[in-house]
Amino acid sequence: MRDESVFLIGVGVFFGIVGLIYWLTAYEDAGGVLLLGTCFLGLVPGLYYYYWYCRFHGRKFFFFGQVGKAVGPRPEDRPDATLAEGAGVVSAFPDSSIWPLVLGSGAFLLVLALVFGYWLAFPGIGLIITALVGVTAESRRGGHV
Repeated sequence: MRDESVFLIGVGVFFGIVGLIYWLTAYEDAGGVLLLGTCFLGLVPGLYYYYWYCRFHGRKFFFFGQVGKAVGPRPEDRPDATLAEGAGVVSAFPDSSIWPLVLGSGAFLLVLALVFGYWLAFPGIGLIITALVGVTAESRRGGHV
């Protein structure tokens, strides 16, 4: 996790420096805000990965002190690791579902309600509630609902 965190923090710092230079030289607000957002898109997950790296290795995380006990590096971080050390259950992946499409359609109607009128918010909220109930029922029962 150290390599991933260093890469993402580097991306965040790079775009932070570029955003600062852009804001000081261009005097344009929109580009500076977008580059600041890009800076946070690198820093937030990078600092999160660095937190977990410190937690697994029993190191200090900035001013928070020691955040965990050392459990050793992951097999993919060690050059002498074998394939058997990385074997096992990876995770449980969900089946295909219609509910993300329904949720996205509801959110799209809510955005359209800002432009064309509040009457589009009613079917949008209905679709969002339906999608949330559907994905909850599907995740609890398993399979398609």
